[in-house]
Amino acid sequence: SNREFHKGIDIACRSGNIVRAPADGIVSEVANRHDLGNYVMIDHFKGMQTVYAHLLRAAVIEGKRIKRGDIIGYVGNSGRSTGSHLHYSVYLNGIAVNPRKYLN
Repeated sequence: SNREFHKGIDIACRSGNIVRAPADGIVSEVANRHDLGNYVMIDHFKGMQTVYAHLLRAAVIEGKRIKRGDIIGYVGNSGRSTGSHLHYSVYLNGIAVNPRKYLN
């Protein structure tokens, strides 16, 4: 199979829904990729990063310091996506880990 390993989880939700930061950090990337579409990456320090992909648009800029609960973007259907959803990934020291244990 040619399918790539899916590093993260997809959360089905309506386009335009607010995406909030789960923890304090610094926005390390705001960009667009053909696969992820519009995405935001946050560096939460101590080797942890989170990624929010397929956004309608980002609500932050690179270098912005954010607090838990701050709006970082809006759910969309950008990139290689078959419907409105949020793709959420967690990386620890550059390695994808199961994000479910970080959801509350």
